[in-house]
Amino acid sequence: MIPESTAAAASRSSEQTKKSHDEANSSGAVNHSEDESGNENQQKNVRRRKRAHKGSENVKRKSARAGCSSVGRARGRRGKRRHVENVTLFEVITMGRSAMRAVIDDWIKAYVTDRDSSLLDLISFFIQCCGCKGVVTAEMCQSREDSDVMSKMVEELDEVASLQYKKFLAFPWILTVTWPMDTDSVEYPLTQSGPYGRWFHSEFCDFVSVLVAQCQHSVIFDSYLMNTLISLLTELSNSYIRAFRHTCTLAAVKLLSALVGVALSLSVGIENSQKLYKVPKTKTTRQKLTPQLERIQKKIAELQGKRVEIESMMDIVFKGVFLKRYRDVLPEIRSICVEELGLWMKLYSSEFLNDTYLKYMGWMMYDKTPDVRLKCVLGLQGLFGDPLLLPKLDLFTSRFKERMISMTLDKDNEVSVQTMKLLLLISRTCDDVLSPDDYKQLLQFVYSSQRPLAAAAGELLYLKLLSSGAHTSDSQDEINEEEAHKLQTSARLKSLLQFHQESELHKHVVYLVDSLWDCGGALLKDWAALTSILLQEPSSHGPGLTLAEQALLVEILVASVRQASEGPALAGRSGAKKALNAREKKIQIDDCTKLTEHLLTVLPKLLNKFSSSSDVVASLLRIPQFFIPECPEAENTQAVSSLMAELGAVLDFHSGPVVVEAAARTYLSLCGEETSCGSVARDARDSLVQTWVDKLTVLLEDSLQVGDCFSADEEKTGDILSTLRKLRAFHNCHDLSRWSLFQLLSPLLSAGGAPPEVLLEVLQCLCFFMIWSLNVSSGTLTSREKAVAQRLQLRLFCERSHRCLSHSDHSVRHQAFLGVCDVLVAHSYQTHVWDPTSFGPLLHTPSPKLQRALSTFVCMHVFVGPDCDSQSRVSEGSEVERLEDLHRRRNLLAAFCKLIVHGVLEMSTAAEVFMYYTKYYNDFGDIIKETMYRARQTDKIESSRTLVLCLQQLFVRLKKEQESGGRAQAGVQTFTSIKELARRFALTFGDPVKFRECVVMMHRTGIEFVFQEFNQTPETPTPPLLSYLTILSEFSSKLLKPDKKTVFMYLQKHTAELFINLRDECWQPLVYYRASLLTAAEGEDAVSYVSSDRKPCPPNRSPFSKQKLEGTAQNRVTSYCLRATSRVHLFAFQEVSLPACSALSIPKLAKVTDLNSVQVIRRKQQTWISFLFHWNLLHEV
Repeated sequence: MIPESTAAAASRSSEQTKKSHDEANSSGAVNHSEDESGNENQQKNVRRRKRAHKGSENVKRKSARAGCSSVGRARGRRGKRRHVENVTLFEVITMGRSAMRAVIDDWIKAYVTDRDSSLLDLISFFIQCCGCKGVVTAEMCQSREDSDVMSKMVEELDEVASLQYKKFLAFPWILTVTWPMDTDSVEYPLTQSGPYGRWFHSEFCDFVSVLVAQCQHSVIFDSYLMNTLISLLTELSNSYIRAFRHTCTLAAVKLLSALVGVALSLSVGIENSQKLYKVPKTKTTRQKLTPQLERIQKKIAELQGKRVEIESMMDIVFKGVFLKRYRDVLPEIRSICVEELGLWMKLYSSEFLNDTYLKYMGWMMYDKTPDVRLKCVLGLQGLFGDPLLLPKLDLFTSRFKERMISMTLDKDNEVSVQTMKLLLLISRTCDDVLSPDDYKQLLQFVYSSQRPLAAAAGELLYLKLLSSGAHTSDSQDEINEEEAHKLQTSARLKSLLQFHQESELHKHVVYLVDSLWDCGGALLKDWAALTSILLQEPSSHGPGLTLAEQALLVEILVASVRQASEGPALAGRSGAKKALNAREKKIQIDDCTKLTEHLLTVLPKLLNKFSSSSDVVASLLRIPQFFIPECPEAENTQAVSSLMAELGAVLDFHSGPVVVEAAARTYLSLCGEETSCGSVARDARDSLVQTWVDKLTVLLEDSLQVGDCFSADEEKTGDILSTLRKLRAFHNCHDLSRWSLFQLLSPLLSAGGAPPEVLLEVLQCLCFFMIWSLNVSSGTLTSREKAVAQRLQLRLFCERSHRCLSHSDHSVRHQAFLGVCDVLVAHSYQTHVWDPTSFGPLLHTPSPKLQRALSTFVCMHVFVGPDCDSQSRVSEGSEVERLEDLHRRRNLLAAFCKLIVHGVLEMSTAAEVFMYYTKYYNDFGDIIKETMYRARQTDKIESSRTLVLCLQQLFVRLKKEQESGGRAQAGVQTFTSIKELARRFALTFGDPVKFRECVVMMHRTGIEFVFQEFNQTPETPTPPLLSYLTILSEFSSKLLKPDKKTVFMYLQKHTAELFINLRDECWQPLVYYRASLLTAAEGEDAVSYVSSDRKPCPPNRSPFSKQKLEGTAQNRVTSYCLRATSRVHLFAFQEVSLPACSALSIPKLAKVTDLNSVQVIRRKQQTWISFLFHWNLLHEV
């Protein structure tokens, strides 16, 4: 029985349900209503809890079929046992694996009794798993080769009934599935998000595996069940409906995987039977064949026949499903196919591991979806990890080796990491596959920005170079074990140094150490061997290391110490673990203890040996920063004193900024703890600082003797400069306030003739002194005298730094600006956090002259135009110089914006910065935008006033330039750029309700700016700043509808006494602004018109002639009155209302080309307008 039509079958689904027991002899029907299917999916958690017991009850009774359909086909036996609740196969998924196995056993028993109805239950299960909420009808097919039947196997849709149906052959059944047309757009179980989708995927795969496992000894070989099931899955996997194709492809490949398991068990049975056959055959030499041997031989033949049958099933599934779906348009389907193919080749290599199947794995490595490529690589890892399978992979490796190497550059990080691990596996198992050029390309990834990829490449580097880097000599037996270990470590380190020098890819060896840390941590943490090699003299064993190799080895030593102390967190490298577990923390503490115990005693020797090299010394001075004070060796005052003596000697010999800053940070880490080590370090630091201060005092006394002018020879100036550098570096990290450096150094700022280098160091020292003074005194000001003295120092510093803002050297100017900004911000912070129990700080406000100087400095040195000298000088230099100059300018702007954000300067000062928002958006847009955001958090109204002030200043400058007619100045922007700036400002107002008051204030201020203090005369018929309304219209879109009316009334108030002719070109900005306040009736906001970049209209035509005016009669009359009554200016903006004349209409101006027709229409309009105006005037009287 074939249904008459899809629509009819769907409409009579309820009748089929009632009459299904009459049609059971020839066909079966399975109806899946939307309510029942949706109820099953939504109440899955409840059923998981409730049905486990009921399922077991069904198993014990063995009376109800577990695979009965949800439509409830009325069969004879159901009426006998209605008190037992039946469980469908789809519901079995919610019960777990144990209940699933029991219910499938019951289904097998039901299948043996009535296989047709049981098969319909299984078909129903797969249709339900596809998420189909429709009707399934089935009928018997007599012959597979019937041409009439095969011609009707279609998949079509009925647009009239909004149904689609698929009819296909699952021999001996002809199945028809009917479902709504929008099924493909609805989520089906496999694609549902959250834990339910992952859980269903797992349980669905388990069901298919359990079904085959439970049937492998019985009905799987009846040539009926598997044929029907394979036909069903093959046909549905070819459907254009995504739900059918995805779900049934997954079921088919999982079915093939389960069949592989059956084939493997059969192979094991054949092998065991063959062993049993050989044993009695050797014992019974007289008899050729015994009955036992005949039974074993018969069993072997039976098992081989079953295996052949299983392999035939696998071949059908592979050709019918895999070969069609591994290139599917859906990435999930391709991923499923590739993943299962790798499993087949690994488990059943005798059948699948050959070039016929391997080519698909190689082809799919070129897939555009990262997950598909990842599944290919993971599958290949399983193959190359088995040594027994390697001989069958030779041709594949040679064919796709280049592709595997190129996949290390994959855009997906996980694919590149797993590919590197695959190549590492190949390198371990196959020595001759990768060439030296391949290794050279792969080992470069130790400098990758992704730590997992770099760690995998580091493992390859350790395997290739470092694990076999030690080649001991023939006299190995004569050398003790310690010396042999030292030689082996030395050989490995030399290989590592040679690799880093030859690569020439990265200057920082810390990334190389991080890449090797996971696999070569034992080598890198052997600090005793590293230091012994560094301290080794060339005459001991061979020539030793060169100076470059020694410097590189010191960097490796410092990097390994940092790695052991801080972990793998590196700037510019992502993918490292952010949190350590308890075991890793314990290892970290143990490593820090070991390095502290060893390097505390060895570091003075290293400093003494490399004291002449500033770079090496600067690297070695970083090591004490990673010491832990809890180490018992740190209590050894003799070792600490020795280290302090070497540090003092280094500082006496070196005065470079790198060495001095490293020493200052080292002293900071050693002086911070209240231990014996800390007390010794503090005493040594104080002694050094006192020595420098005394030396500097003597030098400055000699240099400032002649009046207020600085006079010193080159040698004395060099001594002053080196001493200042040391004090500046230490003052940055340590509080040196008790040495009164302010009184010592401040005269240099007022003295003339000081070199720029000296002034630069003095400004930095005084800045650090003021910041330390403000920071430490937050809770220690105990008297008014101290507060007054601090404010006096602050005022003096600001005044003398103000003078330096006009210095000839740009570095001095920049440092003076940065110093003033930092000190003022610190003072502002102090006023907010001071301790109320102590005497409060006295507020210091920068003078107006200083504020203007700071604002002018920013405009002159930050927002540099293309015609300025500095910009042209930078453009002639390299790209590095340009970036450095941009970095300096960004620092200057950020320092100035901090003054505004912290309230040191008035918020209106920010107008000078905001006006460059669009012009310098690429360079400073983020800083200016963040300043606007912080200012708006402080005071929304005041920040909005600042934006208005910014636009008004730009507009006034533009008007002055246009009136003067001179050459365009650097700080003047065009009208278009000002309008664009206003649009960008408007975009910063997100929520109109939140900024309602701000936007209304901006419109009111703008209207007052245009019309206030304007007296209309024949010489000046329009306000000179009327064009500003066009700029102001950019903010109209942020007004709420009630606020638009309010602003419109406010505009009328300011224009009521003016003589306005809206047809004149000079009044067009007012027309634009009014249009932005009045919403168009057709839904198009007028502000979108006036804000768009359109060509200007001709002088005789209004912009509104191009669009429809307001839809109401009142608005139309108002517009015409505004154009026709220019002679009576008193009523120019008084709207005409027609309460009793709703039937009146005014002729519209049509689009005609004949001039006479236009004049006729305009005369008619003038007549109507004159009548309406006088009627309204009389009505008012």
